[in-house]
Amino acid sequence: MDALRPVGRTLLRDRAYEALREAIVRGDLAPGAPLKDADLADRLGLSRAPVREALARLGDEGLVESKPQSYTRVTRPVSRVVRDAASVVRVMHELAARTGVPLLGPEGIRAMRQANERFAAAVRASDVEAALHADDELHQVLVVASGNHAAAATIARYTPLIRRVERRLFGDAGSCGSAELHARLIDACEAGDATEAVRVTTEIWAALEQLADDAIEVAEVTGIPAPGASTPSTAPGASTPSTAPGASTPSTVPASPSSAAPGSVAPTPPTAPGSAAP
Repeated sequence: MDALRPVGRTLLRDRAYEALREAIVRGDLAPGAPLKDADLADRLGLSRAPVREALARLGDEGLVESKPQSYTRVTRPVSRVVRDAASVVRVMHELAARTGVPLLGPEGIRAMRQANERFAAAVRASDVEAALHADDELHQVLVVASGNHAAAATIARYTPLIRRVERRLFGDAGSCGSAELHARLIDACEAGDATEAVRVTTEIWAALEQLADDAIEVAEVTGIPAPGASTPSTAPGASTPSTAPGASTPSTVPASPSSAAPGSVAPTPPTAPGSAAP
């Protein structure tokens, strides 16, 4: 498993933010896991100040929650929050399609087709990480073509809330979406049909909203994580909750960063399967 490792000395606040956000989205820092700035700073090779700033930013984005003099921890997915985020991201992608299609040239179409090929291959291989990465690349082509920086910033802010749920609560790469839907979107873009591109974009993101909503509601109602999810860690000082049969309780940030990729995080054993996926 990956672990926290020292980061470079430039843009320390941003580097800490990116490393911690990725760890949360990937599930290496599980929902409910306590976050101690001194411990995180030590593993990132930073002072506590940039880590605190990164945690505050993640709090603004809904990935971290804090109570003064009590705890700072990773938030647990809540259906309403994820639904709201998915709705906002959907509208921004619709806007990107509406304004980006008329500006999209042959190179952009080619990039989308290549991304969809990688997406389809990843789905066939049940490689959720690669599928989500290819999916992001495909849709980003339209976002960039639109030139709408506000839409791009909004998508970047709220997509992690959705991706975290996809990785942790869905059981296979097939849940990531449909290569056929992507192909229809690309065909509409190539034909210069912005109306159809927007319609397919809506279909893609509306399906994702429903999948995320259903998965989280199952976990909220039953108290049992959906397939691929691990039982949340407790806040500092709290007792460890009992787990469902066969489920494991994720631990907090590891004490050693051995054999890890730079800037990444993973819990120490015992852990749930390392890359729980949609």
